[in-house]
Amino acid sequence: MGCSFSGLNSFYDAVNGAGDVWINENRFRIVRQLGEGGFAFVFLVKEVVADGAAGLARKKSINPSHVSDDGTYAMKKVIIQTEEQLEMVKQEIRVSSLFSHPNLLPLLDHAIIPVKGTHDISRKHEAYLLFPVHLDGTLLDIATIMQSKKENFTTTTVLQIFRQLCAGLKHMHSFDPPYAHNDVKPGNVLITHRKGQPPLAILMDFGSARPARKEIRSRSEALQLQEWASEHCSAPFRAPELWDCPSHADIDERTDIWSLGCTLYAIMYGTSPFEYALGESGGSLQLAVMNAQIKWPSGHNPPYPENLHQFVLWMLQPQPAMRPNIDDIIIHVDKLILKFSS
Repeated sequence: MGCSFSGLNSFYDAVNGAGDVWINENRFRIVRQLGEGGFAFVFLVKEVVADGAAGLARKKSINPSHVSDDGTYAMKKVIIQTEEQLEMVKQEIRVSSLFSHPNLLPLLDHAIIPVKGTHDISRKHEAYLLFPVHLDGTLLDIATIMQSKKENFTTTTVLQIFRQLCAGLKHMHSFDPPYAHNDVKPGNVLITHRKGQPPLAILMDFGSARPARKEIRSRSEALQLQEWASEHCSAPFRAPELWDCPSHADIDERTDIWSLGCTLYAIMYGTSPFEYALGESGGSLQLAVMNAQIKWPSGHNPPYPENLHQFVLWMLQPQPAMRPNIDDIIIHVDKLILKFSS
């Protein structure tokens, strides 16, 4: 899906005040803001379809299963101040448009527009990205609420959520060349509760996704990768080779496997296995990651089975060559689901 440019300043007026927003030929009314972070804001919007108008449901590029029954969607607005930011948004659009999987959040439509006549002359463009909406929140949101209530997912639910994340990542890792998400974490996992079924888990935010395999053949290349990772890969879930990259290394999609192991731990216990280091006097998150110094919480009742702990440790191998690939993980998690569901 290419980037469409338009001179419609009404985009800016609508999102910053009252009114409607047009994304290409479709019109949306802003209901409320759902969240924000950095230069991005997320809104709940409702499609406005005039009598006889086609509406989003008629767009041939959109999977009918992604069309909302009540016309509500999530709209991400990104303020773009530099050429680098513009290229990052274009990259996110390009990469998002590659994927089609029930456990990956689909990009339904988008527009990038020039902004003129604003008081802030540094604002050159704004981007609008339209997605299906999942109002139950992220895995991070739900884990925070559950922790406050001293509640936990059952072992079966932990495995069912994790299995869906594996399915989404397998889709990305199956490309030629493979793509890495590069920021797998609870804050990038949408959860939707379903009556009589396991929660639906959907991996989102492909702003950091890139072809996974990279040959590092010099110190400068290693430092460039580390700098990129420090900006795009959340520290508590970042693989050791992205913290301290050797001058001769072959980086691949197993950076995601490390993050996946951290996320399995977080589904159980609410945080990364290394965040404890941030609260210790003289503690170092980087050292905890590099040495795979994992601390298991005590007092969890009932305790999770040792099989899950060993599963996490299997993924959290400091040496990438020792980590399993996504196919190995899926085989193992399916066996665990059978074991603990029977």
